[in-house]
Amino acid sequence: MARFDTNRSAEMEVFVRVVDLGGFTQAARKLRLTPSGVSKLISRLEARLGSRLINRTTRKLTLTEEGQAFYERTVRILAEMEEAEREAASGATPRGRLTINCNIPFGMLHVMPLIPRFLEKHPDVTLDLVLTDTLIDLMQERADIAIRVGPLRASRLVARKLGTSRMVVVGAPDYLARFGTPKIPAELTEHRGIGWTFPRAIRGWRFKRGDHTEEAVPPPVARASDGEVARRLALGGVGLARLALFHIGPDIEADRLVPVLQNYNPGDREDIHAVYVGHTAPLPARVRAFIDFLAEHARVSDPVLKRAGDGRWRLVG
Repeated sequence: MARFDTNRSAEMEVFVRVVDLGGFTQAARKLRLTPSGVSKLISRLEARLGSRLINRTTRKLTLTEEGQAFYERTVRILAEMEEAEREAASGATPRGRLTINCNIPFGMLHVMPLIPRFLEKHPDVTLDLVLTDTLIDLMQERADIAIRVGPLRASRLVARKLGTSRMVVVGAPDYLARFGTPKIPAELTEHRGIGWTFPRAIRGWRFKRGDHTEEAVPPPVARASDGEVARRLALGGVGLARLALFHIGPDIEADRLVPVLQNYNPGDREDIHAVYVGHTAPLPARVRAFIDFLAEHARVSDPVLKRAGDGRWRLVG
């Protein structure tokens, strides 16, 4: 077992300098040591290894077979140590593999369009981007950053808010032409809904009636694994869906989806956060760079829906 009071990297450095410069005196001058100090250090190294590394004569030094093998391996080890220190140094240039786990709608609309710009700015970073609405354990999945929409569970993760978005119940014009437009939340029982394949913290859709709120939900005829699947089902006229405005705002303005029961909308919002492990040590430069880049370029505003004079819905703000 190696002794903890032995500075093996310093011994390796001195040994390599002696070999490269061809003598104890030259190495001592370069390292600002005395020739006797260098000689003693090499002797101590040989004693610890139990092998002679250098044959000494009055004219020159030559490596033994064991010394040559040790020299070649030591040069590689010292180079790897220097590279490791450069990569781990605080404030280093962003480099290395960055793994991001992201909500599908937010990833498609707000993250993927930014990737080319980020990689152009940080060419030494390679990116793994996983789009899923399934909550993951960052440590278990070895992810650097997760972007989550909705309530955050209590955890030791650090969260940086990227924005917030209102929730809206919508249906396609074709669906509303066939099944009618619900006028009050109670009429949802007569409609077709799009649900989820995973459990939700709130099972029903929240509506405001006077000073109180209630929950109602249409019977699901289809269930979606993520927000983008639910959006596409709604666009196809399968049923009503309750989705985030940041996701379906363009569909509403293009009249592909129509808001319903807006008079009863309580104004519920879902926050959007980038979460990461950051309490125990300084962030790697690549993680900090991407979080700052998101905060600058992927922030989500919180517009509201207003009905225009022609009766069509528009986003304001």
